[in-house]
Amino acid sequence: MKLSSREENGITILEPKGKMMGGPDTDIFHDKLHELVSHNKKKVIIDLSNVEWMNSRGLGILISGLTTMRNNGGELKLACVTNKIESLLTITRLITAFENYDSVDEAVKSFS
Repeated sequence: MKLSSREENGITILEPKGKMMGGPDTDIFHDKLHELVSHNKKKVIIDLSNVEWMNSRGLGILISGLTTMRNNGGELKLACVTNKIESLLTITRLITAFENYDSVDEAVKSFS
């Protein structure tokens, strides 16, 4: 997985690309979120449009990210969830744990 980020209206948008399968991906994601928290950037959107595949460890990355942000007074929302990942979130009943938006723009607007 590759992870890029950008900022829009004071909101950080994380853009993972490829497969989210745990291992080194977990460290990359964890380190990025803690870096954001340390810089007081507590509004985060994860744009999942370029994630090809995710396993249970990938789901763990998302849950860990949500917990990290909430424990530090922040928010983490999902955008552009693909059908495959939405099915995985639905089957595991994690879909209700996240605010989920069809587009990054909708997710950005949800913070206002």
